[in-house]
Amino acid sequence: MYTLHYAPDNASLIVRLVLDGAGFPYRTALVDRRARQQDGPAYRALNPTGLIPTLETPQGPISETGAILLWLADTHQLGPSPADPDRPVFLKWLFFLSNTAHAELRQIFYPHQYVPADAHRAHLEIMSTRMKRHFDLLDAAAEQHPKLFAAGRPLGVYTIVLTRWAALYPVTGPRWFNLADFPTLAALARAQEARVETRVIARAEGLGANPFTRPEQPNPPEGSVL
Repeated sequence: MYTLHYAPDNASLIVRLVLDGAGFPYRTALVDRRARQQDGPAYRALNPTGLIPTLETPQGPISETGAILLWLADTHQLGPSPADPDRPVFLKWLFFLSNTAHAELRQIFYPHQYVPADAHRAHLEIMSTRMKRHFDLLDAAAEQHPKLFAAGRPLGVYTIVLTRWAALYPVTGPRWFNLADFPTLAALARAQEARVETRVIARAEGLGANPFTRPEQPNPPEGSVL
């Protein structure tokens, strides 16, 4: 059985939706961000970066969302095999999601980590423009490769969780993302919400009844988003 170290509405949500959607047995272990548990020696022994998530497997702990998804995909046939003609496409978009879209969206959430305070507004304008282009690319990719970007699958789940965060965070920042501008992603959001694991996990993490089509600020029964 796997152990997923998680915090509500963090990157662990992506891994949790994939695990639950595939029916894999796993347990969750809360990382209390309010208490900075991610900086404690026990968690740092599993994940030296202190970032969330970490997945404990029989082969040892894995961190980094993209790495976890690739490992799960290869271990449990959740994506194209190395010999499959779709493998290059799968890898291209998985690494784009992890290395580009997710990383740049994070800059909008935590501008103080990247630019001085007097540059935050300009930084948001630049990064939100870039993110809209990224979502345009993902919308087109999801339309072209519907099996790879299906609900419940690694690429589909990763993409749709990013749309949720783009609509919600930072809490006090101006809103710049509208899911309706990306029709294929909007359809993917509806498909993901219709899945049983989405409803179960949304209740467990306090994400509301429509966490992707009408996202709202989470109210988790345990733990803290930030």
